[in-house]
Amino acid sequence: MKIYNTLTRKKEKFKAIHPGQITMYVCGPTVYNYIHIGNARSVIAFDTIRRYFEYKGYKVKYVSNFTDVDDKMINEARAEGTTVPKLADRFIKAYLEDTNALNVEKATLHPRATHEIKSIITFIQKLIDKGYAYEVDGDVYYRAKKFAHYGELSDQNIAQLEEGASKHINDEEQQRKEDPIDFALWKAQKEPDEIAWESPWGKGRPGWHIECSVMSTKYLGDTIDIHGGGQDLEFPHHENEIAQSEAATGKKFVNYWMHNGFVTVGKDQEKMSKSLHNFVTVHDILKRVDPQVLRFFMASVQYRRQINYSEENLKQAEIILNHFKNTLTSIDYRLADDTESAASAELKQAVQETQKHFEAAMDDDFNVQNALTAIYDVLPLVNANANLSKVDKGELKHFKELLNSWLSIFGIDTKKLTAKVTSPDNEKINTLIKMRDEARKNKNWAASDQIRDRLKRMGITIQDTPQGTRWTRDEN
Repeated sequence: MKIYNTLTRKKEKFKAIHPGQITMYVCGPTVYNYIHIGNARSVIAFDTIRRYFEYKGYKVKYVSNFTDVDDKMINEARAEGTTVPKLADRFIKAYLEDTNALNVEKATLHPRATHEIKSIITFIQKLIDKGYAYEVDGDVYYRAKKFAHYGELSDQNIAQLEEGASKHINDEEQQRKEDPIDFALWKAQKEPDEIAWESPWGKGRPGWHIECSVMSTKYLGDTIDIHGGGQDLEFPHHENEIAQSEAATGKKFVNYWMHNGFVTVGKDQEKMSKSLHNFVTVHDILKRVDPQVLRFFMASVQYRRQINYSEENLKQAEIILNHFKNTLTSIDYRLADDTESAASAELKQAVQETQKHFEAAMDDDFNVQNALTAIYDVLPLVNANANLSKVDKGELKHFKELLNSWLSIFGIDTKKLTAKVTSPDNEKINTLIKMRDEARKNKNWAASDQIRDRLKRMGITIQDTPQGTRWTRDEN
C-alpha cells in the first residue's frame, strides 16, 4: 500500500509503527455551528480510509478532537446570550447526529480541548522550560524560528513566512512578539466575561494549535502513524503542531501526513467555507437528500481531489448507487429461488479479477474512483448470470459478500439500501401482479397490458423472468 505524504510530497510505501495496528488522528470541527459539507468531506474521507484499513485487517485507534473554545466560540456564545460550554454541547450533539446519519464510524475517542486544560498547561510549560516558548503579559508564544524544520510541511521558507505574517498582525501584537511568525500557545483573558482558566501565566485559555499536539500525543503516543485533515490546515495549524510536538518530545511526530481536497460550489468551483457565506450545512441537506446518496457522493472521489457540489453530481451518485442496489436485489432474488446451481468459470474469474483490481486501486493512495470502476465494470456480467435459467449460486453469493464489504468501505449500509419499502399499497400491488400472471397464463394479453399500465401509473416497474414476476418501485 502506498500513501501520498504531504510532508515529502510523494507517495510512500505504508508501514505501520506496530504491525496490524494503526494510530490515526484527524482534526475535528470547531463546534460553534452545524458542520457544512466542506467539513463533512474531511470526516467522510478519513472514515473511508479508516474503513479500508479495517477491511485489510488492521486495528485502527482513531482519535478526532472537538475544538470547544476559541474566538469563534466566544463570539457566537456572546451573540446568542449563552455560555461557551452550552454552545459546544449543543453543536457536538448535532455533529454526532449528522455524522451518524452519514454512517460515519464512531471515533475511538473524541477529546475536547476544555477537558484537557491541565495537560495543555503542562505541555506549554515544558516548551517554556526548553526555550521554545516565552510569556508576555499573560500570553505565551512559540519561537517558530527556533524549530529547525518550520515551514517544511507547507513547503515555505522562513523569509516568506515572516513577510506574510508581518502584514497580518497589528503594531501592538508585533511589539509583543519576538518575531512575526511566532504563534500563541496560551491567550490571556481579555474581558471579564471571557471563558478562562487559571495558569502559571494568569487566567487565560489555550491557543488553537496546542490542543491537537496535546491530545494526539496523550492518547496515541509521541509518534503516530497518520495525521489527517483538510488542505487548509497544512498551514499554520499542522505546521505548528509539528513544531510544538517535536520540540516537546524530541521525536518525530507523524509518519504520514494526509490532507483532503476542498469542496467547491457553482460553475466557478469556488471553495466552500463559512467565511465566504457559500456553505450548505449537512443538517439542512439531510432534510431533502438520502443520507446514503450524500455519503456515497462524498466518498466516491479520491480524498486528495476537489469535489464539486451540485444537484447534478448528487443525482449521478444516486444513479450509480441504484445500479449497485439493483444488482444486489437481483442476486437475492435468484439465491432465494429453487432452481439448480450451475458453475460459471467465467463469472468466478471475473469476480477474482474485480477483487484484485479493487484492492490494487485502493492500495494506490485510496484511488476510490478506479476501485469503483472495477466493481461497476463487472456488474453487467453478474446481472447477465443472474438472469440465466440456471445460475452459479455459489459465486453469486460470494460476489454479494464482496460487494457488501466493498460498499461498506464507502459507508453504504446495503441492508438499508436493498430494504423493501413497506407501504399500504403493497398488498394491492401483489394482487394486481397475481391477476396479471393469471391473464398471461390464459393468454389474455389485453388484460395483461392494462394491468401493467396501471402498475406503471402507480410507480411500479415489473419484470418477467423464468422464475416469476418481479416488481420494483421507480426511483424518484
